[in-house]
Amino acid sequence: MEQIEQLKQQLQQQEKLASLGTLSAGIAHEIQNPLNFVINFSKMSDKLLCDLADIVDDNADKFPEDDRDEAEDIIADLRANMAKIMEHGERAVSIIQSILMVSRGKENEMLPTDVCKLVKEYVWLSYHAMRANCKGFNISIHEQYEEGLPMMMVIPQDLSRAVLNVMNNACYAVWNKKQSAGEAYRPEVTIVVKMVDDNLVINIADNGEGMAEEVRQRVYENFFTTKPVGQGTGLGLGIARDIIENKHGGRISFATTEGEGTTFTFTIPVRK
Repeated sequence: MEQIEQLKQQLQQQEKLASLGTLSAGIAHEIQNPLNFVINFSKMSDKLLCDLADIVDDNADKFPEDDRDEAEDIIADLRANMAKIMEHGERAVSIIQSILMVSRGKENEMLPTDVCKLVKEYVWLSYHAMRANCKGFNISIHEQYEEGLPMMMVIPQDLSRAVLNVMNNACYAVWNKKQSAGEAYRPEVTIVVKMVDDNLVINIADNGEGMAEEVRQRVYENFFTTKPVGQGTGLGLGIARDIIENKHGGRISFATTEGEGTTFTFTIPVRK
């Protein structure tokens, strides 16, 4: 009866997550429209600043030197501000498109993808989600992305989900350890994306709690979780395994030492 009740709670949590996924997709769609206005008007303002700078230059002899220098400084500051607005607006749009890709992507459709960009996006989405949900959460994230990797054929909405699931576990492992390890402990997660022979390799390593032997044996088992009720469904790693091994023809593996940390590795054959 206890197992049935636990399963019931996990299914309710999964249904709640599914509803939140639908809601977040709707919110993302609505936010994208005003963001587009922000970006477009920033670009228009930048062009107007260029015109203003040309007018100031053409009439430089009509301005006192101090006024001319001040006008040029103001124009330069405004240009820098416009550039920052456009940069962060476009980043926000990129995040929104990632959310919509997860909810709308065609099932099992392989698309040419910048894997480094995708991994980076979802690593930081996981980090910020933990910061929003856990007061005082903070960790060091070390990233190593091999330069010059070509676009690769993957199912982007699925690969992103696998990265997110494993990164969520890594964040939870280091955060949970931080609660009892004391001030000397520095929670860290290391991300590596590289090519090895003809395989794409993604490593997500943490210096968290590691896994006991029982957990290692059941780590991919559906509905098995070490998290408190309401904080985990026990489906994340099973889903990640299905995505990497069944949908991408790759392999997911892990190395762990109890009390020291865990490294998950995705190895995906490159499709050309």
